[in-house]
Order: sequence, then C-alpha cells, then structure tokens
Amino acid sequence: MTAPAHDTNLMANAIRALAMDAVQQANSGHPGAPMGMADMAVALWGRHLRHNPANPHWANRDRFVLSNGHASMILYALLHLTGYDLPMSELRNFRQLHSKTPGHPEVGYTPGVETTTGPLGQGVTNAVGMALAEKLLAHEFNRDGHTIVDHHTYVFLGDGCLMEGISHEAAALAGAWRLNKLIALYDDNGISIDGKVAPWFIDDTPKRFEAYGWNVIAAVDGQDADAVDAAITAAKQADKPTLICCKTTIGKGSPNRGGTSKAHGEALGADEIKLTREALGWTYEPFVIPEQAYEEWDSRADGLTAETQWVDAFEAYSKAFPELAVEFIRRTAHELPKNFAQTVLDTAIAANAKAENVASRKASQIALESFTKALPELLGGSADLTGSNLTNTSSTPPLRFEADGSSNGGRHINYGVREFGMAAIMNGIALHGGFIPYGGTFLTFSDYSRNAIRMAALMKIRVIHVFTHDSIGLGEDGPTHQSVEHAAALRLIPGLDVWRPADTAETAVAWASAIENSNRPSALLLSRQNLPYAPKAEFQAGQPQAAIDTLAKGGYVLAEPSEVGLKKKAQAVIIATGSEVQLALHAQQLLAKPENGAIAVRVVSMPSTSVFDRQTAAYKTSVLPQGVPRIAVEMGVSDGWWKYGVAAVVGIDTYGESAPAPVLFKHFHFTPENVADTVRVVLGR
Repeated sequence: MTAPAHDTNLMANAIRALAMDAVQQANSGHPGAPMGMADMAVALWGRHLRHNPANPHWANRDRFVLSNGHASMILYALLHLTGYDLPMSELRNFRQLHSKTPGHPEVGYTPGVETTTGPLGQGVTNAVGMALAEKLLAHEFNRDGHTIVDHHTYVFLGDGCLMEGISHEAAALAGAWRLNKLIALYDDNGISIDGKVAPWFIDDTPKRFEAYGWNVIAAVDGQDADAVDAAITAAKQADKPTLICCKTTIGKGSPNRGGTSKAHGEALGADEIKLTREALGWTYEPFVIPEQAYEEWDSRADGLTAETQWVDAFEAYSKAFPELAVEFIRRTAHELPKNFAQTVLDTAIAANAKAENVASRKASQIALESFTKALPELLGGSADLTGSNLTNTSSTPPLRFEADGSSNGGRHINYGVREFGMAAIMNGIALHGGFIPYGGTFLTFSDYSRNAIRMAALMKIRVIHVFTHDSIGLGEDGPTHQSVEHAAALRLIPGLDVWRPADTAETAVAWASAIENSNRPSALLLSRQNLPYAPKAEFQAGQPQAAIDTLAKGGYVLAEPSEVGLKKKAQAVIIATGSEVQLALHAQQLLAKPENGAIAVRVVSMPSTSVFDRQTAAYKTSVLPQGVPRIAVEMGVSDGWWKYGVAAVVGIDTYGESAPAPVLFKHFHFTPENVADTVRVVLGR
C-alpha cells in the first residue's frame, strides 16, 4: 500500500489541471466529474490501490472500475501520473483518432483500464462480477498459509449509474453474495446533464444500499482525502460490500461553473480555465506537471514491491501445491486444457452415435455435461429459468453463500429475474479472468441483455449466452415470449457469434466453438421443442474430426440430391437453421418424388451465419454455388437472409400467436409442403 502523500492538494490539482486542459484541447469531454472526484482519487490511488504500473495484468492486483466512464480523464490522469505506459502525448490527444485516450475508457486499448465503461450502471455491475470472481477463485485456490487470491475491487460511480435500473440488479446480488472486497465510492455531486437532480432523483441512497445488505458509510466529505481514506480503511474491515457516499462539487475549483451542469459535459473555456488556475493556485502551463506531483503520485516502486511479494508467495504455493499452481496459471492465462480437443471429439462422437431426438436446449445440457466436467472454469447460471434453459449439470451445483460470507464452491448461479444484470456481471467475471461465464434466459429476453452483449463484443471477451425457447415453437406462451426478430437482431452485433444449431452434434460443436473463441462472445439460440438428429456424411464415413471441422465453419452441405435418390446436380439450395433444418430435409424428399418433378435440391445447414461469413470465398461458393437458386427457411424475420442472394425466404415477419406449437407451424406455413411449394415457385414449376 502506498504511503500517505505529503501534499494532497498538489496531487488532486494535478488531476484537475489535466482534466480541464485535455477537455479544452479536444473541445469535447467531461471535466466536471474528474475535478470533483480528484480528492477521492488521491485517497484511493494514493493510499490503498494495490497495483503495478509496470505490469497491468498482474493476477492479484486490485481492480479499479470507473463506472461513470464519461469521467475518463480522471483515469487517464491517474494512469499517467502513477507510471503506466501512457505518456503526456496521449493525454494531449484525448478523444482523437487512434489515441490511447478515447472518449470513454476501453479495455485492451489503454494500459491499466480494466473494463470499457460509458453506458452508465454497467461498470459497477462489471465490478460485481469481478468481485465475485475473486471470491470464487479464493475459495478454490487458497490454502491454509497460502493466500494467493486476495484483492479488492474498487468502483467510482455517480448519480447516473444509480439511476440506471441495472444498478439495482447488481447491488442486490452483491449484497446476497456478501462481496466484502467490493468497495464503491459514490460521487454524490447532485448534478446531471439536465441540471440539479433533486426533482427526479429522490432516492435515499444510503438506506437503499443498506436494504441490499451493504455496509454504508454516509456523509463523507469527498473533497477531503483524509476523510475518504478513513472511510476506505473502515470499508476494508467490513464483512459485506461497502458504499462510501462522497459529497462532492462537480467542477471543483471552477469559480463560475463549479457545482453546475455547465461543468458536466463541455469544455470550461479559456477564460474559465484561467480563473480556475488562479483559484487553485495552479501556476503551470497546460499539460505541465511539476516534478513534485510526479514524485507524490509515482506508484512504480510500491507496485513492484507488492507484485514481488506476491510472486514469492506464489513460488511457495507452487512448491506446496504444484498441481493447483499449474491450474491457476492456466486459468488466469485464459488457456484451455491440452486435452480439450479430445473432449470435443468424444462429445461429438457420442452425439452422433446416440442420434437423440431432443430439443436443442436439452442437447445443450448434454454437451455441457461433458464440458463442465472437463473445464472447472465454466461458471454457469440462469435468470430464474434453470429448469427451462437447462444450464445446470451434475458438475455445477448451485452457488450458495453462508451468513459468514463463505461459499460452497457451486458453479451455477441463480441470478434471479435479472437478465441485464446477469449479462453485465458475466462480462465482469470474464474480464477478471479465471472463469468462462455462461448464462441462460429466453431468447425474447435477450433485449434486456442487449447492451451488455454489445459491450462484450466491443471488449472482445469470452462470454456465452444461452437463449432458449427460440421461436414460435415455444407455443402457448404466445407472442410476448415468441422470438421472431431476435436472431436477426443479435446477428447485427459486430463481433458476436450467433449459433442456432439443428441437433445434438451441431449443438456440441457450437458449444466447443464458443468455448474455444477467447476473443469474442457467443449466443446459442435453442429450441423448446424436440428436433430429430440429422445424419452427417463425414460421421458416417468414420471421419469425426472432419465432421467437427465442417460443422465449425458455421454453414455446410448437409444433404445432396443423391441422398434422396437423384443422380443430378442441385437445381436449388435450401438454407435452413435450427429447427427448420428438418423442414428443409423433408421438403427435399418431397421435391425428389417423380410426381413432384424430381427436383434436385441441396440442403445447407447454417447454424452460424457470422462464422460462415468469415470463411474463405472458395468455401462459401462450394456450399452456395453461383447460379443455383437459393431459398432460406427460418422461423424469424426475413430481412437478414437477402444478403445471401436468396430468391425467397420462408420466414415470419409478424408476431406469433398463442397456441400449441404444431398448430402454429401450420398457421404460419412452416411445413415441408410450403417449403417445397416455395422452391417450385422459384423454379417456375
């Protein structure tokens, strides 16, 4: 821990100066919050935060999350001042193209940034996931006399974060999980873009968090570093998460804009900056920091000492528990076991051998039985739909916490009815490292999770979403629960792999691909209704690895005309996904009959359009040959299929109805006969 600084005003004013100068130079940004939270930063970063600027990825570092990400200049200033590889030139280029100081913090872009924040409320929710990951890893790896996982997660957050509903979801779970190493510092400045928040934000925040089971330290002077320091010290002794309510003035130091919304989201202006420099006694030119301030802030020596002590402790741990040490290194390096490929092969071979007629949600659980046994890092969960999503396995007992905060080591989280919170918490778990999180809900509720899914894609992190009940095939629950636009909507998110598998083998490969893909999230769209197994030529030829490789391309030739007795080239291609693959196969059989014209059709299963789109042009042409008419079949909106040059889409561009699934299939014309008729119309027959 860094020793208390000698000149807290100098340290805080260095932050204020950098914030107002960078925003002024960019003529864009938010100077007010960094200026108001500067003393809070002195207390936390100057006296408590355990980190090493020379190694931002040290496993046992404390995590810091700036949930109010618009205040990014406070983080960039801190990273620069404490010794990270973020030179002053980058601060001068704040919000400029390709700088390391984008408008909002972005993980993987700027050294020392733990998560991408900006959409308010998600940062603190990510922090809950990080704190949970720390607690679970500590339970799994720490041993008597050998504590190798022991760090805090700190958060700065503002009024906007607390107004967002996701903060309720996250805070309630943090309290239930007794995440005592989670410490949130609330920048209570009473101002938002529209002005003083009093008319629209009347919450009694301390009582609200006390009701969640948090330790609350209220009425702290956020402009007094010593007071904030004392509050953090007390929070570290608590047996539950802590909220420290820091009363601050937005734009602290600005004579005319401090305490007003004018300090929030625009540059102060040259005249006001001059007055602010005079008010703060800051005599230095823009982007000039005195050597004394650098000396006060420099965390490199303390950071090296802290990491070295941990490395020494880990060496002792490695000697006492060599297998655990190897496993810890593998997990925190985001690496899969060396035998994972064999696990995938065995799982796919079993799926093909059994050829079960089950819903793809059940196929998912069958695959998970294998993968959760092989991968202790798979951490599952569901938003109060475990029995429907089938995300639990024999290797993932429910996670529970005792009154003293201890865990049973369970690996399946009951998130409650909190889809958005679940998605953002999973992002935090993935960012922390050591686990691969997955969570389930109905596909129609992916809308609740959507922005967190987008953030996972933006951050390029491995999070797996299990979305069941993927179409009108769920039946009687009706259009409120029947997804029609959701598959197409998810496919629009750049960097997200969307899988809609047709049977047990495709589902196993979809899971394997999602697990193996360490730099992008995945969504598995799964049926409620049973789906028959579709035989695969390469499995039948005794080439299971080749079959897996083919399925993993996202789209492949499932059935040629020869498989229904026709010895001629395909006259049409039917592209289908998920439950509609069987419709395509049955239509192929109907069209092959002499009385129907013996039309030769190739059936292409396309479980993942995003993965298929990344294949080579040659491969895509081999699956979808040029000059052969294409017809797409999917129980969803038709818009997304036209990019494949289809002549027709058998889809649904309206909402569903409440009725048994078989009735709905006929009502909306999802029958082999209608698919066959559509092919004939396209061919002019």
